[in-house]
Amino acid sequence: MKIRNKNINVPNALTLLRILLIGPFVYFYCTRQIVPAVVCLVLSGLSDMLDGKIARRFNQSTELGQMLDPIADKLTQATVAVCLAVDYPILVPLLAVFVIKEVLMLIGGTYLVLKAKKRPSGAMWYGKVGTILFYISFGVIVALRGIWKIKILPLDVALLSITAIFMLYALYRYFRIFLTLLHSTDPKDSIDLKADIKARREP
Repeated sequence: MKIRNKNINVPNALTLLRILLIGPFVYFYCTRQIVPAVVCLVLSGLSDMLDGKIARRFNQSTELGQMLDPIADKLTQATVAVCLAVDYPILVPLLAVFVIKEVLMLIGGTYLVLKAKKRPSGAMWYGKVGTILFYISFGVIVALRGIWKIKILPLDVALLSITAIFMLYALYRYFRIFLTLLHSTDPKDSIDLKADIKARREP
C-alpha cells in the first residue's frame, strides 16, 4: 500500500512559496522594478493568509508547518526591512532592534525544539502588535520621505522609539514564556520534531 507523507501538503507548499518569493522580491526591488516587487509581496501575503485557513479547513496542520510558517514570516519581514533601511538610513536603529529580537527568538525556539524537545509558543498579541507597529513606522517614514519628500524628525523619532520599546517588551514577554516551557513537565509542551516527521505518514 502506498505511503504518503502528511508533511507534503498545500499549506506547507504555500509556506515554502513565501520563502522562495524573497529572492525575486530582492531582485526586483534592487533593480527598481517596483510593480513586480509589489506583486511578489502581494503573493507572499496571500499565501500567508491562505496556508493557515487551508490547514485548519482540511486538517492539514503539521508540526513542520508550524515551525516553517513563522520562519517564512520573519525572513520576509527582515528582507523588506533591510531593503527599505538601505534607502532610508534613519530606519537602521529600528532594524537593528528587530534583527536582535528575531535572532534571539529564533535561537530560543531552535533550542526548545532540538535540544529541550519542547513546543515553542505561538504568536502572542504583543508580538503581533510589535510587528504591526514595525510596519506602520516603516510605512509612514518611507511614505513621508519617499513620496511627499517631507522630513519630520520628531515624528520619526517618536515612531521609532515607541516601536522599539514595544518590540523589546515583546521580547521580554517571550523570554518569560521560554523559561516556563524550558522547565515545564507537562506532556502537551513536549515535542520530538524528527519523530513527528517520520510518523507523519499514512496509507
